[in-house]
Amino acid sequence: MRPFFQRAALVALVLSFAPMAYGGTISGTVKGPDGKPFKGAFVEAQDTDTRIMTAVLSDKDGHYRIENLSEGEFRLMVRAVGYRFEPRTGIQLAAAQNANYEIALEKGTVHWADLSIYQGAQLLPDDRGKAKLASACFRCHGFQSRMAAQTRDESGWHDRVNYMRTSFGYLLHDVNAKDGEDVTAYLTKYFGPDSPLPHSPADLPQYEEVKRPPLSDDATKMVYVTFDMPGPNRFPGSAKPERDGNVWIWEYRGHWFGKLDPKTGVITEYAIPNVDQASNHSVVVGPDGMIWFSEQATDTIGKMDPATHQISRYKEPSRGTKHTLVVDSKGTVWGTGEPLTRFDPETNTFHDYSEVSTAYGLALDKDENVWFSEFSRNGQIGKIDAKTGKVTKYQQPTPESWPRRLKIDEQGNVWFCEYEAGKIGRFDPKSETFKEYPLPGGRPTPYALVVDKNTGHIWFSSMEMDTISELDPTTGKITLYPFLFPENGMRDFFQDADGRIWWGSQANNRVGYFYLAGAAASQRAALGVH
Repeated sequence: MRPFFQRAALVALVLSFAPMAYGGTISGTVKGPDGKPFKGAFVEAQDTDTRIMTAVLSDKDGHYRIENLSEGEFRLMVRAVGYRFEPRTGIQLAAAQNANYEIALEKGTVHWADLSIYQGAQLLPDDRGKAKLASACFRCHGFQSRMAAQTRDESGWHDRVNYMRTSFGYLLHDVNAKDGEDVTAYLTKYFGPDSPLPHSPADLPQYEEVKRPPLSDDATKMVYVTFDMPGPNRFPGSAKPERDGNVWIWEYRGHWFGKLDPKTGVITEYAIPNVDQASNHSVVVGPDGMIWFSEQATDTIGKMDPATHQISRYKEPSRGTKHTLVVDSKGTVWGTGEPLTRFDPETNTFHDYSEVSTAYGLALDKDENVWFSEFSRNGQIGKIDAKTGKVTKYQQPTPESWPRRLKIDEQGNVWFCEYEAGKIGRFDPKSETFKEYPLPGGRPTPYALVVDKNTGHIWFSSMEMDTISELDPTTGKITLYPFLFPENGMRDFFQDADGRIWWGSQANNRVGYFYLAGAAASQRAALGVH
């Protein structure tokens, strides 16, 4: 089982030149092994100096166009499940140059690491340890990068399972020694040297039933720009742009958080002191410019002075967790976890809201009321009144939906993900009414969420199906877009001043943004030439 997507031959190089308003362009046509136009292949141009990569999809006629590229040397790659390519390296692109490359695909192999979590759950054999593998391990990552992309014997898998139970014991407290043995046995049998799995999941008759559906023409308009993390396994959960143009990144593995300069691709990391595994879960900038971050593993929040880089940490007296942070205009720090908390920086004291025993999504409305979602079986959404401190909860129409991420639109409507129900929910605080939007697919599992301030559309990711979707609330239309990599791991979306939507992909160790080609946002995005 080899890593995600093999590469193969790129042919018929033709160069032409044409001026571009914002930078260079690489364009051309993708054809399949049969010589016909190929729709839905990701064509990627990576700057070999900055390692910033821009990726687009080939359309129904096989055409692709990668715009807004900086002057320099590029590597051209193509990704398409079941097909092979040979990357083209050493491409020199001058300012305002248009380079044309005709691409021919060769037939390849579908690998286990190419699948989504949903596909893997359907195709991997039912056996001892699978249920616990899915319920425990798949909370944070899938099987693709950590399992299918490598082969280990029993000793190797035992070591990895023991590492997870030890380093992430605060999260995996429900995984006992027997569970660990069962998971080890499953991994050894199916991802070990003597695995009975077929070389390709496409060889299974069930594969056709879970195969990804064809892309719509609209879906091929997606453009992704990605940035590599400065080291392996940083596990970036989100990338949050701020007013100064920098983008702050929370890194779940180890004890760092990072700041990205999108123009250069340089990520500066800051070490959280006195801890090996912090499980950083949020980084936000307060109204005074202070950088606040959370540590899920230690039930701690921290503050960094951006001028001196001095870090102060504040540990909650009672044992809980810290997830998402928001800072209001007074500098008060609100944090989700178990339970929801409020931290006063002037007195360095916490206040726990016992009425909200577990929370995940968190947002402030225009009046600075604090809205939250309770990520639990019978969880609800609710608010803390900014003036009175009163907690009010509202029961969504689907009770056991496990509400997760939550955002607020310009009209004050509260949008939230119903993770287990496979729905997007909307709550109108004025009328106190709900509306739910059922989502397509076998396991939609909506997670990352943002309201597009330019269109009013709702963007969300599917944790288990490796898609990003756009919901038009007016018509109810949902457009599905493929993501570049399997196991997307996206935890949150944030939109910058130019309309670009930022994300982090944990297992793929990358952060980036997306926009739709041809939209006004693409012209704004071009201002940050890559």
